Amino acid sequence: MLSYILRRLATGLLMLVALSMLVFILLRLAPGDPIDAYVNPNVAMSQAEMEALRTRLGLDQPLPIQYLAWLQAAVTGDLGYSIQRNGVRVLPLVLERIGPTILLMAAGLAIAIVTGIAAGILSAVRRNSPTDIGFSVVAFFGISSPAFLTAILGLYLFSVVLRWAPSGGMLTPGAPFSVGDLLSHLILPACLLSIGHAALIMRYMRASLLEVLNQDYVRTARAKGVKESWVIMKHAVRNALLPVVTLIGSTVGIAVGGAIFIESVFNWPGMGLLLINAVDTRDYPVIMGATLIIGACVIVVNLLTDIAYAAVDPRIQVA
Repeated sequence: MLSYILRRLATGLLMLVALSMLVFILLRLAPGDPIDAYVNPNVAMSQAEMEALRTRLGLDQPLPIQYLAWLQAAVTGDLGYSIQRNGVRVLPLVLERIGPTILLMAAGLAIAIVTGIAAGILSAVRRNSPTDIGFSVVAFFGISSPAFLTAILGLYLFSVVLRWAPSGGMLTPGAPFSVGDLLSHLILPACLLSIGHAALIMRYMRASLLEVLNQDYVRTARAKGVKESWVIMKHAVRNALLPVVTLIGSTVGIAVGGAIFIESVFNWPGMGLLLINAVDTRDYPVIMGATLIIGACVIVVNLLTDIAYAAVDPRIQVA
């Protein structure tokens, strides 16, 4: 297991380097001159001053040299300075925002896992019943609805019309911190983030459980007079969870994209809102730093998913 983890970590590092290289190249291919992001439009600068600034920032070097210089600094934890925040270091800025994003994604995925697995089991056990049909219809709309549309409709319905939840932010401005206040702001965006993932998990759980229920060992257990609930929960559900565990790990990367829309709509002070603002203002160091941290988190979660997959089914040998 240790050698397997080390190999996966090495592969993850290579993927992280490839991701940073891709983002770096795409940013340089974007329309406009990168030096424009560093120039104050309200302050006139001569061509000589702009060339001096370009040289000081290393933007006069070939693209591979620029990337290697950035990568060398990133390895030491230096992700540069934010352009639009008066020279604030990128790493503390990103780490300050990662907590709210992790909280939002953890709450959303937890809701999705619990509701998706429970609905999938109930739908499979009551196959072709009105319950199964109803869950399937809801799952269809959940999977097909884009995150930005779900966020906007949910905000309008539950915050504007029904006034069941705050319309934005993580805490009430000016109010003392309390867990209740945090949860009141968290519950709506977390539920909206979970909709698509819960629907996908439900469909996978239903299909996997139906396949397992048709296996010979399940029929043998029933023939021996084992209680039906024990057959389902003890013998069938655990084996049916194998593809679902893999799906849950793969949805983390998708959840990042959904969280970006949710954070922008609800003004949630996380990585998504930071990344959107950085793109709007062409804050290249923040874009690179945020992308690197997000990529590292996704790679770590995928590694933990593979370990969990082996734990769920002891028959799996890590090679």
